Amino acid sequence: MSPRIKSGQLCTVEPVDAGTLKVGDIVLCRVRGTEYLHLVKATQAGRFQIGNNRGHINGWIGAGSIYGRLVSVED
Repeated sequence: MSPRIKSGQLCTVEPVDAGTLKVGDIVLCRVRGTEYLHLVKATQAGRFQIGNNRGHINGWIGAGSIYGRLVSVED
């Protein structure tokens, strides 16, 4: 399975109110000091489970670790 976003692709991310995030959104987030684009896999009381498109779950993060939602990708 190939990634949804390939290395080097130009991505546009916009700030987001964490209360509007839903499962399936792609978010720019900070995990252990590094920024990643990840899928929101689940939400629960102000925290978000993030993972990749291969079924791997990376864990839970708080709303303060999410910088924005992916709105477009250029090919």
